[in-house]
Amino acid sequence: MRIIAVANQKGGCGKTTTSINLTAALAANGKRVLLLDLDPQSHASLGLDIDSQNSIYNVISKITPRKLSIDQIIQSIDKKFDLVPSNVLVGTLEQELADEIGREVKLSTILDSLKGRYDYIIIDCPPNLGFLTINALRACSEVIIPVETSRFSLQGVDRLLEIIKLVKDRLDHHITSRVLVTMFDSRLRHSFAMLDKIKAQFSDNLIGTIVHLNVKLKESAVMGKSVMDYDKYCRGSKDYYSLAKELICYEKVSAESVFKPISSKMKKEVKDRVKDFKDTIAFSLKAPEAKSVYIAGDFNNWYVDESCRMQKRDGIWTASLKLNPGKHQYRFIVDGRWQEDPGNPKREENSFGDANSVVEIAQ
Repeated sequence: MRIIAVANQKGGCGKTTTSINLTAALAANGKRVLLLDLDPQSHASLGLDIDSQNSIYNVISKITPRKLSIDQIIQSIDKKFDLVPSNVLVGTLEQELADEIGREVKLSTILDSLKGRYDYIIIDCPPNLGFLTINALRACSEVIIPVETSRFSLQGVDRLLEIIKLVKDRLDHHITSRVLVTMFDSRLRHSFAMLDKIKAQFSDNLIGTIVHLNVKLKESAVMGKSVMDYDKYCRGSKDYYSLAKELICYEKVSAESVFKPISSKMKKEVKDRVKDFKDTIAFSLKAPEAKSVYIAGDFNNWYVDESCRMQKRDGIWTASLKLNPGKHQYRFIVDGRWQEDPGNPKREENSFGDANSVVEIAQ
């Protein structure tokens, strides 16, 4: 079970929007996901049209007259999407537990009881670095830091990274932090300048997916829905679906990195499977202004990572892949934006109402 906190003490960076729609996108990818609203403003709960008197406060608090277990407050949003709601009382927990020993592990202890029930737990943190955020950091193994492309976007990120390091040093708890670019307006030259600055500052832990500015994201929150339920074909849906795919890819890479050396039997199986690859196919895209280009398709389960990054030379991005005989669908990811291959007329419609490019390899 992966626990991911979405945190940034700066408001207006897309933190709650990311929490809601990343959860929905992970569920759309077949994962069992729980969204935990830890913000006393309860924007994640309200953004899903949930206004509940029972909240995480009733689980953590010791003085509440209505003490509940976390199972009693979980609400189902969709088939694989559950929510732990918040309300204004959650903001009183810091004062209530100010002198209690071990108060920073309250949430971690509660979430331990959910192991095996969910693949992911996403925590929407409040826009500050107080008691609730510290609890979320202690409970999670990963943090996503949404950063929008504005002149004030980087203010406070270094402070949050310092707190993450403090949690690691003092509580002996390792956390992987990743920066997510949000609210990117491709019409503005300033956005690209800020994007370059963010890439330079956070090159080692920057998420490849970029979430673009999209009015459907705001409209869906007003309607009390995730953007995927509101309009699954819009740019916002595609961006968060891509983000979910990227996180799932990290999961796969992390799992493979802890495998033991493979047995001789497994080596033979791998060798036999490699024999099935018949052709090396060259892909290319002319995009001299692009900062990064990847290729993903059904041949790699649409995963986006460094293994599918294309190489640039004289404004042309290229990649050579070994593919099995048969028909394969693929797309390019140019600076975080998915697109079909403009040089390939063969394409098939996908579930988002767009088209995937198609390459066929003879038997």
